[in-house]
Amino acid sequence: MKPVELYILSGFLGAGKTTLLQNILSQEKLLKRKIAVIMNELGEVSIDSNAVPAETPLKELLNGCVCCTIQGQLEVQLDNMLKEYELDAIYIETTGVAHPIEVLDACMSPLFAEKLSVQAIVTLIDANRWQDRSSLSIQLRKLLVEQVQHADIVLLNKVDSLSEAEKATLVSEIQALNKNGKLLMTEFANIPLSQLQINKRIAKKQHEQAHVHDALHMRTIVHTFSKRIDLERFEQFLKDMPDTIYRIKGYISFTHSQDTFLFQYSYGMPLYMKEQMKMKNTLVFIGENLDHQKLRAELESLEVQTTN
Repeated sequence: MKPVELYILSGFLGAGKTTLLQNILSQEKLLKRKIAVIMNELGEVSIDSNAVPAETPLKELLNGCVCCTIQGQLEVQLDNMLKEYELDAIYIETTGVAHPIEVLDACMSPLFAEKLSVQAIVTLIDANRWQDRSSLSIQLRKLLVEQVQHADIVLLNKVDSLSEAEKATLVSEIQALNKNGKLLMTEFANIPLSQLQINKRIAKKQHEQAHVHDALHMRTIVHTFSKRIDLERFEQFLKDMPDTIYRIKGYISFTHSQDTFLFQYSYGMPLYMKEQMKMKNTLVFIGENLDHQKLRAELESLEVQTTN
């Protein structure tokens, strides 16, 4: 079964994410694709859910941010969507204060990661807000920068209010922060859907399609082990792996034990927790500009070198 495409719509408060979502859904409807939406609001009441057509499956996550306090709820809602509907794509509209990596992490439960194909993190920037960001707190300024840095596609929105010189300055600033991402200028968050579907545009030739997919800025790699792994070799793998791998999570079994462990890795710290049930030995890796083939080969070599 073909994995469901996943798009994460990121961007600071007021950047135009809901308008972007409406534009996307209108185009998806013309293509007759089966689409679902997850909307995350910090407050207790949904403000933007009426922007989603009634026929579109919608899950709302309220009173928290999917990247921290209600991460578990997102996993449950995604799992339910994948079970309830036959879908071509899911769009997640995050809160304005969500960190893209944390949201991606929340989307990639090892229980259903193989059923999803992350297409792009799309960050929308309010051009005027970006120019005036010095008025924000240090923490919010850092968040704005990181929303740009970790995007596959950056949309500089509301450019109709800028002069040509201002446009050139902002483009230069954004490209300096994100050299690998795709930068587009928009008005009213209006963009052809084809510009967001990175893997769709040259899907005719398989080798070209793979090349573009590898060029995605943030990547997820799902690997399932067929046997138990030697713990020492696994920990050496963790020490040697590139620091552009930000997160690992999933389930893993080792040759020294009959137990299955829930494994979490973030900010250089591994954590093993004994799992009560036997789970499929699947790990999800989240990182930046990863060498897919090299990482896969290293993981497979762990199995070859395991005697049990």
